[in-house]
Amino acid sequence: MDRTLRDIWLLNFSTFFFFLGISVVNPIISPFAITLEATPFLVGLVAGVASVVSLFSKPIGGLIGDRGYRFHAMMAGNLLGMLAGILYITSALLGNLWIFAFARAIHGFSMGIFFPSSLSTAVDLAPEGRIGETLGWRGMMFSLGNIIGPALGGYLSDTLGFVGAFSFTVIFSFVGVTLVVPVWRDGRKKAARREERREKASYSELLRSYFLAASLALFFFSFSYAGVITYLPALYKILGMPQSVFGFYMMVIGIASFIMRLFGGRSADRMGPIPVIREGMLLVILGYIILLFNKLPPYSYLSAVVIGTGFGLSVPAMQLMALGNLPARIRTMGSSVYTMFFDLGMLGGQVALGYVANLEGYAGVFPLLPFIAAASLIIVHAPLIMGGREK
Repeated sequence: MDRTLRDIWLLNFSTFFFFLGISVVNPIISPFAITLEATPFLVGLVAGVASVVSLFSKPIGGLIGDRGYRFHAMMAGNLLGMLAGILYITSALLGNLWIFAFARAIHGFSMGIFFPSSLSTAVDLAPEGRIGETLGWRGMMFSLGNIIGPALGGYLSDTLGFVGAFSFTVIFSFVGVTLVVPVWRDGRKKAARREERREKASYSELLRSYFLAASLALFFFSFSYAGVITYLPALYKILGMPQSVFGFYMMVIGIASFIMRLFGGRSADRMGPIPVIREGMLLVILGYIILLFNKLPPYSYLSAVVIGTGFGLSVPAMQLMALGNLPARIRTMGSSVYTMFFDLGMLGGQVALGYVANLEGYAGVFPLLPFIAAASLIIVHAPLIMGGREK
């Protein structure tokens, strides 16, 4: 096997195990906090602390990567994941909610360190003309980890208890770090890092029309998605439906997205990112319209298939649009800033749409989602509208 291809797949599998270690905990965060007699406010606080810390740690991850330490950052992210897992186990043994909350913060910090370098190394190592495809494969590993992890976490907690389930975070993170080591030790990568450190990074170069348009489009993209993942389960809850109904809905989105990501990346390489994003976003908008008129299963699952398909097309193409032509010396910071727009969109959507839900009820959120997604579709075309040529 070609050494570059080997390195790409080692990092792909490292990404899979890193996010598997995170997602295996996600379905048991709230139940575990409740067993420690946490109030509803504390349950929400503990659940959200990882996302907030991840948001603010991403610039740190960008700086580390752009100084030539991309592989160090990926190893550090997995090592911090192991530390978080050990603290999860400690919190379960001691019955201490605050240790658990601290562990969630560490896991959030690990995401901020790991993810920018994971994205930028996919671009760094991609063969000529196959950046979108490589981003698609990397995205598939991310999706697969987030599909398998929650189901596995629920099963492990039922059969092995909380301590047993938390132990797998340590195991998966350990596997993740061992997969990065051979790439880090590769002599060609060391030479590349030394070369990058001789170049001075100028982050003003991020003010490019395609990067800004892709980042703002991602903001509205995630803003609309926040309405689905936050307020559809809330609607099901007040209707007295079991949690498994929304869990299956999210699994359908995840599988559809997983299947289409490679196709989306390859299509973006051939056609350019904007046409692929356009097709994907139109499908997302269609999915939101279907959901508006069919909120309950089984017909709601049709919207999940359409939304997931749109995600799979749009996400790697949007990453290619944002990162594909950034200079290597600022690409990791570019990755961190770009993914921060996703986090900001999620937080903004949860807050703003929560205000709407407070006024109109949970069902009142869904008529807005197609229009918010349409804003993303319009913004992604801004460089072309202003007279630029697609990259």
